[in-house]
Amino acid sequence: MRTKVLAAAAAALIAAGAAPAAAADKPSPPRQCFWNHQVNSFAAQGDRTVNLRVGVKDYYQLQLFSPCPDVEWTQKIALISRGTSTICSGLDAEVVTPSPIGPQKCLVRNVRKLTPAEVAALPKGAKP
Repeated sequence: MRTKVLAAAAAALIAAGAAPAAAADKPSPPRQCFWNHQVNSFAAQGDRTVNLRVGVKDYYQLQLFSPCPDVEWTQKIALISRGTSTICSGLDAEVVTPSPIGPQKCLVRNVRKLTPAEVAALPKGAKP
């Protein structure tokens, strides 16, 4: 009986050791970052999504934590990066919109680069 328990424990340890090795073999996707000074234009897609044109051909989409006041109607926004000037994730940025009561800060939840197919599928008025 003791041999069976030891054999089962050894098999479990071998399986546990093999799982991280298999995960380590898969390369992680490259981080898709941009500098806030490279943003050329923006377009709001509702009050929780902001699409950005970065450089000549790249497009990024910012998902906001909550509805952002006036982001759909404003002609200008500020994109503030926190920590460094590169924006790679939602924690790196916030959107600031002007309003009659002063600037409104909107926290960013997620940042992702759009594929050419996603850019082509954006509704009219949502492409920067």
